[in-house]
Amino acid sequence: MSVWRQVLAAIVLPGTVTIAVPALILDGDGLGPWTFAVTGLLLVAAGAAILAWTVVLFARIGRGTLAPWDPTRRLVVAGPYRHVRNPMISGVVTVLVGEAVAFASVGVAAWAATVFVVNWAWFVHVEEPGLMRRFGEEYREYRRAVPRWIPSRR
Repeated sequence: MSVWRQVLAAIVLPGTVTIAVPALILDGDGLGPWTFAVTGLLLVAAGAAILAWTVVLFARIGRGTLAPWDPTRRLVVAGPYRHVRNPMISGVVTVLVGEAVAFASVGVAAWAATVFVVNWAWFVHVEEPGLMRRFGEEYREYRRAVPRWIPSRR
């Protein structure tokens, strides 16, 4: 498993969504009030940690990347995937919400909501049917046991 495959996928997908687009939306706006900035930065750190954890799990267990053009070869059900089926998107949205809070930006908050809605549609209509085809009964059982977005305490 090439580290460069992981880096490329992380730059192209979550990097664009959490860094490039918010930077365009903010266009040089400074941080909001210090309480917003601190709260927002804590959310960014938490979301980034979840995202990094999921990327490592995809590489080590899944033997693939987060990118649809280089998917995992094995179903990943460890770590945060034990509690929620889409922790990677949860991490990305948490980063965006943190940025929206830190910069007191309605534009970035709207972007976070858009990213969530687009990913919801993608997962329901494309990703989950594809996982059913690739992993069959293993995914069907996982889907029955683990919620899509709201973590369980399994």
